[in-house]
Amino acid sequence: MAEIDRGQLARDNRKISVQMEQLANRYMAQKGLTVGQAHVLRYILLHTGQGTSLTDIREEFGCSMATLSCMVKRLREKGYVRAESCADDDRRKLLFATRKGEEVHAYLDEAIGAAQRQLYGCFSQDELSALDRLQQKMLRNLSSLMEQTHKEVSQS
Repeated sequence: MAEIDRGQLARDNRKISVQMEQLANRYMAQKGLTVGQAHVLRYILLHTGQGTSLTDIREEFGCSMATLSCMVKRLREKGYVRAESCADDDRRKLLFATRKGEEVHAYLDEAIGAAQRQLYGCFSQDELSALDRLQQKMLRNLSSLMEQTHKEVSQS
């Protein structure tokens, strides 16, 4: 069996990620959103009763606070999201969807679902299960490596 080019695997993963984002961005353009903004807005919509914070969103998506702050700022400017001070901690802001945000909820769900159906339509259920299992394994490995790197940097 031939040796797998791990560099090519990494490049292919990057290409897949970029092209997935481009496909989804085409769907989101109709509402003036990027796919990243759409995912954050959907998360906020799922937590709109009690609100959610940037910290909660960061834990869910793994993005930097700077990236998320910029996304939420754009969502607020576009009228999809509002922020309120937390009753327990004035320094903490909770995010809620506005009426405009709630009005696009069904569209976001359908558009993201359509993009996913197109993307994964070429796979059998067994192939999707294998892909999911392998991706989860990779994510666990990356998480472990990130923790190890964080410890090493902290000790320096």
